Amino acid sequence: MDLKKYVTIVPDWPKPGIKFKDITTLMDNGEAYKYATDQIVKYANEVKADIIVGPEARGFIIGCPVAYALGVGFAPVRKEGKLPRETIKVEYGLEYGKDVLTIHKDAIKPGQRVLVIDDLLATGGTIEATIKLVEELGGIVAGIAFLIELTYLEGRNKLEGYDVLTLMKY
Repeated sequence: MDLKKYVTIVPDWPKPGIKFKDITTLMDNGEAYKYATDQIVKYANEVKADIIVGPEARGFIIGCPVAYALGVGFAPVRKEGKLPRETIKVEYGLEYGKDVLTIHKDAIKPGQRVLVIDDLLATGGTIEATIKLVEELGGIVAGIAFLIELTYLEGRNKLEGYDVLTLMKY
């Protein structure tokens, strides 16, 4: 299935010059959403994932149905102050400043094989920070999956040494 047919390109959003890749039109098409999810489930089986981790919020949208299909858990990665129990955190750079991501301290058990899932690989900062959290807890990043990769932003360079699946490249 050509998933790009289900992604809407929104020009000049959120600012002039950006061609935003809107996945909501993929998600509201049951057949396309199921196909994309099934492709990542197949990959999760190949890398023998024990648990799925996804950063908020679109990592939840993709990661949760994959975890459900596999019958494994899902651990959310959230901005600081959003998780109610003891967390670990990592600070990472943004285009203009810094942000912090957190995960519950008991979300990953040492040695668990983790599949990290998000909707989009752009500069790679969010996923790089997510990987640091997983590895700090003793998890093994078995793979990383995205619906979309923006190859011109070279985010994959930050993921060298990891197995990466992308369903669409722009």
